[in-house]
Amino acid sequence: AAQAAAMLHSLGVHTLQLLTQAAACILLFPRFLLTAVMLWLLDFLCIRKKMLTMPTAEEAASASEGPPPDDPPVCVSDSNRMFTLESLKAVWHGQKLDFFKSAHVGSLAPNPEVIQLDGQKRLRILDFARGKRPLILNFGSCT
Repeated sequence: AAQAAAMLHSLGVHTLQLLTQAAACILLFPRFLLTAVMLWLLDFLCIRKKMLTMPTAEEAASASEGPPPDDPPVCVSDSNRMFTLESLKAVWHGQKLDFFKSAHVGSLAPNPEVIQLDGQKRLRILDFARGKRPLILNFGSCT
């Protein structure tokens, strides 16, 4: 009987997770489509602008200086990156991360658990706040 109850509980948890994921997909799909189309249009316009403003062979021969370093030449691969499966996966992942984030503008700050350097004591970030003094978190740099 206990094993059957555990199986039912496990099935209920998995069903709830599946329903949550399905609801998230339904909510995220319009945002995903809008973002994907906007990025595609931006890519298309940037590549079109570069193609239309490319100098002719005569102009290129007469120009002694090359393009500015921040404006690389158009490559064949530039036109192949529009609406690739990899770019759509990245857009979907970004929308999903944004949707499920715990910090939102105007909401209370998240208060996750942290472990002190000695590894023994667990606290919450806001436990370090003192009075009206602002709490500053510095995560440093990994570069």
